[in-house]
Amino acid sequence: MPQAPTYSDVEQAAARIEPYAHRTPVLRSRLINEELGADVVFKCENFQRMGAFKFRGAFNALSRFTPEQRRSGVVAYSSGNHAQAVALSASILGIPATIVMPHDAPPSKVAATKGYGGEVISYDRYTEDREEIGRTLAAERGLTLVPPYDHPDVIAGQGTASRELFTEVGELDALFVPLGGGGLLSGAALARSALSPDCQLYGVEPEAGNDGQQSLRRGEIVHIDTPKTLADGAQTQHLGAYTFDIIRREVTDIFTATDSELLEGIRIFASTMKIVVEPTGCLGFAAVRARAADLRGKRVGVILSGGNIDAARLAALLPA
Repeated sequence: MPQAPTYSDVEQAAARIEPYAHRTPVLRSRLINEELGADVVFKCENFQRMGAFKFRGAFNALSRFTPEQRRSGVVAYSSGNHAQAVALSASILGIPATIVMPHDAPPSKVAATKGYGGEVISYDRYTEDREEIGRTLAAERGLTLVPPYDHPDVIAGQGTASRELFTEVGELDALFVPLGGGGLLSGAALARSALSPDCQLYGVEPEAGNDGQQSLRRGEIVHIDTPKTLADGAQTQHLGAYTFDIIRREVTDIFTATDSELLEGIRIFASTMKIVVEPTGCLGFAAVRARAADLRGKRVGVILSGGNIDAARLAALLPA
């Protein structure tokens, strides 16, 4: 098993992806700050290439392939954002990409993955095991498997988002991060420990899929059935070995958010800040709003993990 990532790996990842990834903006809202009584800064990964933070980890991982691995190709499994990230990164690096995606993945994410040149293989997320499918394809075709979160290079790449945030705004009192498999949160933990050690770090999951919260409470990885939630980017069944090890050591707590809270977040971002954030990307903000009383007077960071939601679904979720 490869060595667990450290903050040094995050720094190396930052240098590696810098010519290719966007340095995403950090935004504030006067209205939101007044409502919450806090200084809230949003790290807007919805403006990252392919619309989500996932590009960071995928590109960092693929850029470290050997020449033989690049010729043979990569396989990944994802509900959408990691799929697009691997397909785009592979296209940039000249690597053939095979992507395993659930049949009910958002059509826009499937189309984008194919548009980046990825070969998409569909499966049923409720009855089939995507990890087993990925391992089988890797063995049969000689591909290198890059999982969506439980990989040292992926975690280090995701950590560059929080590294940029702390570098730009300085130390924070609290940082709220969406949580699915834990790549973004564990990467944030590495950056926090080096750049803002007194910052309280929180992961936020959909209420229907709180495996991370259960895992933190029990001290061991908890497996659940695929949750049914609007937050399709967080429909994971369990944390990874690497991510859980970091999370249980570094994360202050894990909260949950309901689908209705995520919808309200989408509406606020669209109407107040004029930006599009997908349901998963609203997890951190939902937890901040629910805990406003505890955050008054504090400097609070929120990572908006992505903005990949098509116009038709956005219109359906937010009727006039």
